[in-house]
Amino acid sequence: MISKACWKRKRPWPRRSSPRCPGIWRERLQPSHDCARDAETGLRVAFFSASPYRNQLYRQQNVHGFALHFFLVPLSADTAPLATGFPVVVASANDCFDAEVVEALHELGVGMIALRCAGYNNVDLAACERFDISVVRVPAYSPYAVAEHAVALMLALNRRTHRAHIRIRDSNFSLDGLVGFDIHGKTAGVIGTGKIGACTLDILHGFGCHLLAHSRTPKQDLIHRLGVHYVDLEDLLTESDIINLHCALTPETLHLINAASIAKMKPGVMIINTARGGLIDTEALLEGLKTGRGSYAGLDVYEEEAKYFYWNFSDSHIDDDTLARLTTFGNVMVTGHQGSLTQDAQANIVKTTLGNIREYELGKRREDLSNAVRA
Repeated sequence: MISKACWKRKRPWPRRSSPRCPGIWRERLQPSHDCARDAETGLRVAFFSASPYRNQLYRQQNVHGFALHFFLVPLSADTAPLATGFPVVVASANDCFDAEVVEALHELGVGMIALRCAGYNNVDLAACERFDISVVRVPAYSPYAVAEHAVALMLALNRRTHRAHIRIRDSNFSLDGLVGFDIHGKTAGVIGTGKIGACTLDILHGFGCHLLAHSRTPKQDLIHRLGVHYVDLEDLLTESDIINLHCALTPETLHLINAASIAKMKPGVMIINTARGGLIDTEALLEGLKTGRGSYAGLDVYEEEAKYFYWNFSDSHIDDDTLARLTTFGNVMVTGHQGSLTQDAQANIVKTTLGNIREYELGKRREDLSNAVRA
């Protein structure tokens, strides 16, 4: 089933008839591929939300001769017609695969959706099953990349590195307002102990933190090797100085961090989210920051990020008041969903995605695919 977060998601891009950005639409609706590839007979694959830094990797590793076509626009009901003639569609966590889009893809002859990410909360799996569309993902690309980015946000917020850097560039060497705290000895809570959460716990163990975890499936290895204490969610919220979110976005975890849960936290708590934006009720987070209940927030994801993340708005403006307000807080760091943006992680994503497509080309479908997502 599709998550509540996708039900309430705003359209990720204006309609083609929108007067807001017709020039941008004309540019981004053009596929990016080599002219010589038009005559290819290989399996045709359409990439949505394509990124230049990753497109080249796909071309370099395309040993099976797929006909790769890259569209810069996100996938939505408006842009789905671009998939005409493509049996396989590759897209990201910010592309929309609700029932309307899935049905449109089915009518266009799409047989497989290949997600280049681990999460699949943006996909209506029931609709995919109804229309016999296979769904695959990249279950693990580099848990180290995301875990390290989470800790980078934690360290920068604690020592105000981002603010100090800006001051020095302005020849201001004052230390006022830059006091941090020792991470050693603090209680760090990790919600979700899959591959990324486990890597984060490894790093925090190296800092000398007291480790708490909450997960559906406690891992004995983490308990014995790192001394992790699995506790219920309320205990983790009330006892942690630092809270890291590494769980999947489901109807049950939607707005896991909300006004009620923030009220249970220690004053001055640090919240780090590199998982999915919908895990946090952003308005409640802003209120907690204003009242001092929360002192730090490091966010690599945002609930309504699809419209903004990966695009350049420096010559325009952000009309999302909540996101705009977030960026005004000195104790908040927002990065544009770049947790997996390392050479190692991107290479793994590309290799696994092309491998998933190859299995489809060889005739595998649905549950027979190695990285199939099951309803």
